[in-house]
Amino acid sequence: MATASDQNVEFVRTGYGKNTVKVLVIRRQGSHHYIIELKADVELTLKTRKDYLHGDNSDIIPTDTIKNTVHALAKLKGVKTIEQFSLDICNHFLSSFNHVLRAKVHMEEAPWRRLEKNGVEHAHAFILSPEALRFCDVEQNLNGMPVVHSGVKNMTVLKTTQSGFVGFLRDRFTTLQEAKDRCFCTSVYARWSYNKIQGVDFDAAWKCVKETIIEKFAGPYDIGEFSPSVQKTLYETQLLVLDRVLEVDEIEIVMPNQHYFTIDMTKMGLNNKDEVLLALDNPSGNITGTVRRKQQAKL
Repeated sequence: MATASDQNVEFVRTGYGKNTVKVLVIRRQGSHHYIIELKADVELTLKTRKDYLHGDNSDIIPTDTIKNTVHALAKLKGVKTIEQFSLDICNHFLSSFNHVLRAKVHMEEAPWRRLEKNGVEHAHAFILSPEALRFCDVEQNLNGMPVVHSGVKNMTVLKTTQSGFVGFLRDRFTTLQEAKDRCFCTSVYARWSYNKIQGVDFDAAWKCVKETIIEKFAGPYDIGEFSPSVQKTLYETQLLVLDRVLEVDEIEIVMPNQHYFTIDMTKMGLNNKDEVLLALDNPSGNITGTVRRKQQAKL
């Protein structure tokens, strides 16, 4: 029997699932082995809410079953890319159960790199190389087209010169001094969507976006490239990504400014010419921007 409070509320969203489902997949071609390790969060939304309203669990696919399904699909389908595997998971739940309304998958790939010496790759040994973390988000509604986002995060880059910040607005609370040349460090987060799914080389797209971010941040290897602000570097990176990866429709980039300040050593009788710096954990500036192709420019 509904109470007065039941009659005055409505559901906004519901969902449940299994988080941190881990899988290591080994593909063997003779003595040469290939690996991909992933961590998945899977969320389902059901058509009915009788589990919430009446404690009726008859429609609930147990989260343990969701975990087992991820493991089984890794065996049955294989894992070419985390994007394609996430699509396979969404398709399975939407096509196997007529009461599943929506499936969402967040997946991260462990950054394993094959060992190499003098240009020779090891056949079956790898080292964890966490310079950047690859992730994706896939969401699909029943009878709808899947929406795929790829991303890179925790990619920390630093350059010791060719960065400045001058000409900013000042008021009575401003104490920051202008910097014509400074140390620039940031931990990049980028997330982008695609204008199509079929035929996309997700590996090549991810690699190109990652390399473009690094290229625009660093500039030419012999002389670098000056950055007048994090905002300018961020925006020019996005333009270059959209120019190079035609399947990318929209891209968000976040660049927190991880500050390093020159340590004042004058009281110790030392002249510190920006040689010894102190990392400041917080507070830190945070710069973000999202751009997308204009309608007439889409594929």
